[in-house]
Amino acid sequence: MQIHQLPYTDPGVPDVRSGTRFLIWLGRMQLGGQVRSLLWGLLLQLSIAGLPIGVGLAVQGVVDRDGGGLALGCGVVVALGAGIAVGDTMLHRTAVTNWITAAARVQQLLARRTAELGSLLTRRVAAGEVVAVSTGDVEKIGWFVEAFSRFAAAVLTLLAVCVGLVVYEPALGVVVAVGVPALALAALPLLPRATRRADEQREKAGKATELASDTVAGLRVLRGIGGEELFLGRYRAASQEVREAAVRSARMWALIAAVQVLLPGLLLIAVVAYGAGLALDGRITVGALVTVYGAVALTHHPLRNVEEIAMAYAFSRPSARRAARVLALSRVTDPSGGSGDRSRPASNGSGDRARQASGDLYDPVTGLIAPAGLLTAVVCGDPDAAGRLADRLGGHPAEPGDGHVSVRLGGVPLDELSLDAARTAVLVQDKEPVLLSGTLRDLLDVPSSGGVRPEDALAAAQCGDVLDALAQASVDGDGDPMRTRITERGRSLSGGQRQRLALARSLVTDPEVLVLDEPTSAVDSHTEARVADGVRKLRSGATTVVLASSPLLLDLADRVVLVHEGRAVAHGTHRALLADEPRYRAVVTRETEEEFAATTTAGLEALEGDTA
Repeated sequence: MQIHQLPYTDPGVPDVRSGTRFLIWLGRMQLGGQVRSLLWGLLLQLSIAGLPIGVGLAVQGVVDRDGGGLALGCGVVVALGAGIAVGDTMLHRTAVTNWITAAARVQQLLARRTAELGSLLTRRVAAGEVVAVSTGDVEKIGWFVEAFSRFAAAVLTLLAVCVGLVVYEPALGVVVAVGVPALALAALPLLPRATRRADEQREKAGKATELASDTVAGLRVLRGIGGEELFLGRYRAASQEVREAAVRSARMWALIAAVQVLLPGLLLIAVVAYGAGLALDGRITVGALVTVYGAVALTHHPLRNVEEIAMAYAFSRPSARRAARVLALSRVTDPSGGSGDRSRPASNGSGDRARQASGDLYDPVTGLIAPAGLLTAVVCGDPDAAGRLADRLGGHPAEPGDGHVSVRLGGVPLDELSLDAARTAVLVQDKEPVLLSGTLRDLLDVPSSGGVRPEDALAAAQCGDVLDALAQASVDGDGDPMRTRITERGRSLSGGQRQRLALARSLVTDPEVLVLDEPTSAVDSHTEARVADGVRKLRSGATTVVLASSPLLLDLADRVVLVHEGRAVAHGTHRALLADEPRYRAVVTRETEEEFAATTTAGLEALEGDTA
């Protein structure tokens, strides 16, 4: 894989059982690039390690007044210099390629998972963690993947140096063969503490990022209550904790770096002292002493790769663990309770079923049935439970405790359909939908059946005032609201205007089943009544499910279902339920617990009186 070939046609199915397994999977997926980097690294490292041989031959030629030996030594140095130049250049190219392609693979996997989960992602993982994974973490993961091949080349080079010196000059070679592995392993006792401090730093940095993200997202509210300084103080405190953790982590890595400098220096002193004694006794030549000295001195370069891989692993492991945690999320859960990867397109058979899937919408968890072609309103006293129900109706089991059960559309389980087919069949509008930046025409240019025109959707969602405001803000002065640019997340619009534009966008898609979670919570009662009537008329003959508790909307529904304590316990028209079902009346009329208990007691007494 080369950089110009990105993005991947298929980034693969990652091993997300742990951060370490995810890193191993990444390296295995880039085996070709790793091998190329290893070979170029060997050329570079062995060329560097071989320089003392040429220098030793040249020195010995001078001592022996042998011109041929001097020429041979110079030739060896020149050849090895060329090997260093070529190896360093190509190693840099392949290493950077490995880094970028690994980071791109992780980003592509994260993007696919985000597209699959949609708004459900931030309900399962903090937004700050998602930001940290998709920005800084991918670089650290790519760093480890890139550094591993250079580390392998360094280990093989050190092994070759030790074996070569033992063969070339056994007396000094044994000392080097014993000392070099000890140097490589000397930092191991310090690594656990360094890793813990690196983990602590990454965790605090993730929390600080999450706090910053939440503060920016809620800046308007903070200004309204005068809480900017409060949250600014909290972020300052969090950033100081990150700084202190980074300093503690840096101290450990500085200590490891000092060990990697001190111990090779001590080994070099020992080799020179011992070798000088051997040379004075005539047991080795001066050229041999120079060769061994140079070889030991140059082991510092591959030993630095050993230190780097330790640092890369310490920093990339928590990053890989976070990435694996996000990638392990899925829109479905397999029967064993683990996360299944259902993001791949379904087979042709499932695709055929997807096109034929139609009929009643049924949720086995609550027992809710939304008959085909009707407007069904669902009343749920718990807003969180209502959100989970909306997710489940869209094919996402929101809670592991729900088990391996899927909502069925016309008897076809939604999790047996491909993601595209399931979303074509059932569209869920979140309680707080997001408007992307762009023109209004761009906002409404979404995949759709073509059966609903944007003008009709805007009219049904009562967006007349929004169109007027956008027409006045038209930068071209032509008064065309469709060409007016909407700022990021629609910040220039009010909450009610954003909600109605999002509703219009959902109506344009014209899915077979449209699920709306509190679609009119941010508008006044008069607008709410008109919106409810507009949606009812535009979706006439199509299946629509609205999770709401507003009497204005409930009164227009063909069928109302009460979900109480996780089960559908009553259904009927709004007026009938209001008269006969105390639990329904308590939710819709906002009765207190005392009022509900009194009403229930009075109803039971009246029932007993009639029975008597």
